[in-house]
Amino acid sequence: MHKTLKFISIGILSLFFHQCSLFSAAGLTSQGQPTKEVSGTLNTISASEEIVDHSTWDKLLKKHVDANGMVNYKGFQKDEKTLIEYLTMLSKTQPLESWSVEELLAYYINTYNAYTVKLILDNYPVKSIKDISGPWTSAIVPIGDKTLSLGGIENGILRKMNEPRIHFAINCASISCPKLLNEAFTASRIEAQLDKATREFINSDKNDLNKSNPKLSSIFDWYRKDFTVDGEVDVIAYINKYTTKKIDKTASITYKNYNWNLNEQ
Repeated sequence: MHKTLKFISIGILSLFFHQCSLFSAAGLTSQGQPTKEVSGTLNTISASEEIVDHSTWDKLLKKHVDANGMVNYKGFQKDEKTLIEYLTMLSKTQPLESWSVEELLAYYINTYNAYTVKLILDNYPVKSIKDISGPWTSAIVPIGDKTLSLGGIENGILRKMNEPRIHFAINCASISCPKLLNEAFTASRIEAQLDKATREFINSDKNDLNKSNPKLSSIFDWYRKDFTVDGEVDVIAYINKYTTKKIDKTASITYKNYNWNLNEQ
């Protein structure tokens, strides 16, 4: 009996340290990349004021991603040279503290999504991003003189910017993920784009919304503490801001299984 308990304890500790090492590898800091917190509604700035040109990424998305966010990876393979040119431009364009929060959000979201597509292409054909070794912990995103992981961009930068709608803008190349928008995020349009992405995801079949027993995407479980209303963590109140199917504040929430199969057309 004592041996069994000791074995279980060792197993739990091993799992704990394994998870900690993964979080550490994923990068809980920005590695010095500038971040700014969103306060209130994002500003609408002029397109002429935008610093980074995301038009190449925009054209690739319009060409290879359909309205449902499904991706033509074979098509992307044919245009991989153009994708690499865009990624090279991003890597050489070092974000600065002087950039607006809108510019930073557009840069990091597009960087995350474009490098995720490149990761799939580098391992194609693949049934799931989870079949790739260390998809979110490997240092594959060069920015200036630093190299970040996808997890570092998500956890060390985007989640620190106090904008939970980023969870519906970044795409993990899987069926249950928020769809990959078939247009690039831009500083001049990002408020409308984030609002659109959030409303579409919450009201899609990736959530089963009802008054008393909603079944939500696991995203609302994994990142629960990010969804706040009036300074308090409140997933139900957050969702109710974006849907006409209101959930009772005392509703019993369950979470849907996540489909990690590739989001391929």
